[in-house]
Amino acid sequence: MAPHEIRRLFKRSAISNQQKRRDLALLRQAQQRADSQNRARSIATSVLSLLESSQTDDLEPVTEGSIEREEEYKEGIYFSQASRLKGSEAKKWFSRQLMIPEWMIDIPYPLSQDWYVFARPAGKRCFVVSSKGTTVGRLRNGSVLHYFPSLLPNGAKVKGLSGPTNGYCILDCVFHEKDQTYYVIDMICWRGHSLYECTAEFRFFWLNSKLSESGACNPPSRHHKYRFLPVSIYDCNQLGLHAAYMGEVPYVRDGLAFYNKHAHYQAGITPLALVWKDENCSEYFLDTDAKGQIPSQQQVALELHDDGKLTTSDEPPVEFGCLTKDILQKMDLQPGALLRFSIGKEGLRLLDGKLEAADLQYVCRVNRTRAFADSYSKILFQYMARHCPLPLKDLLESVNMPSSPENAINDVDMTE
Repeated sequence: MAPHEIRRLFKRSAISNQQKRRDLALLRQAQQRADSQNRARSIATSVLSLLESSQTDDLEPVTEGSIEREEEYKEGIYFSQASRLKGSEAKKWFSRQLMIPEWMIDIPYPLSQDWYVFARPAGKRCFVVSSKGTTVGRLRNGSVLHYFPSLLPNGAKVKGLSGPTNGYCILDCVFHEKDQTYYVIDMICWRGHSLYECTAEFRFFWLNSKLSESGACNPPSRHHKYRFLPVSIYDCNQLGLHAAYMGEVPYVRDGLAFYNKHAHYQAGITPLALVWKDENCSEYFLDTDAKGQIPSQQQVALELHDDGKLTTSDEPPVEFGCLTKDILQKMDLQPGALLRFSIGKEGLRLLDGKLEAADLQYVCRVNRTRAFADSYSKILFQYMARHCPLPLKDLLESVNMPSSPENAINDVDMTE
C-alpha cells in the first residue's frame, strides 16, 4: 500500500500532544526564573576539570534580573559544585547540558511566523567551551572530543586573546569530520554574558555578529586548530524552507532543524526545537544498525528501571513496557541499563498523541558509550517514517496557509 494511502487510514486529533507540550514549555519559560547564570559559569569551569570552585565573580547577564541563590540541579548537584566533578561524574553532568530537539510529529503553528529553519550538519553534536586559555569540545554523552587552542574569547594562551576569568564562551556545535570544522548552531554564553534566558531570535543575532568579530571563522592556524562557522538560519517561510532543504551548504546535510523564535536555551529535550528529515535531505532518514544497514523492523533503545519498566529519555519518561523479575534475573539485567528492542508486527497503538501499547521484541544490550535512551518523539517519528511519513509538501502547505487557528495541522493518532 502506498504511503499516501496508508496516511488516509489515520485520523487527526483535535489538538496534538506535541503542540500541547510546546504551549506548556513557553508558559513555563515565562513563569519561572531559570538558573542560567550559575549553569553557564559552572560549565565553563567544569570543562577544564578544575579542583577549585567556580569563580565568585558574577556573570553579567544580557537579560534583566539576577539569580538570588543557586538552584539545585535535578541530579542533586549544585552548579557551583560541578567544577569539582571528575571522570564519570563529570561526564554524566555534561551529558545533560545540551538542548535536545524533539522530532517533528506534527507541524507547529504558526510555522511561518514563529519559527526558524536551517539545514542540520551531519556530525558530532557537542558543547564547545573556551576558558582560561584553552578550548574544549565535549560530546553529547559528556566525553571529551578535543582539547585545542582557538580564537574564541579566552580560547588560547595568546596575548590579546586572554581576558578576565569570567570572559568565557559556550557554543552549541556540530563537529563535521570531512572538513574538520565546528559548525555553530547556537550561542549559549559570550565573553561571560549568559544567553540562556535570551530568545533564539536574539541568540542567533549575536551568533552571527560576534563569532565573525572574534576571528573564530578564520582558517586554522597555530593558535586556532579548528575553524568555526555559523550555519545559515532562515525565517521559516517558503523561501527559507526551500533554501534550508535544497540550498547549497558546505557540509553534509542531515535533515532540517526548526527553532521557535521565542524559545530560551534549556538543557534536555524540548518541543521548542524540532528535527525533521526525509530521504532526500538525509542519508539517515530511517535509523540504521551498528553495521549501517536499515533493519527490517524498527529498533528502539529504552532504559530499564528498578521496577522493570522500560522508558524513554523524556522528562517525564514515557513507559513502553515492563519486564518481570524472573526475566530480569534470568537475563542478568541491571537497572539503568539501556536495552534495544525491535517493534513487532503489532506496532505501536496510539491515541490523542499518547502511547497505549507497543509490541516490543528484545534484541540486545545497547553499547555502553551511549548515554541516553531514545526519546518518545524520535521513536514516533521513525514509526511514522516507515508507515505514514510527514512529507515536505505538508510543510510547504503549512507556511503558505493564512494565519488562523483553524489551519493548524495536528498530529496523527495512528489508530486504525
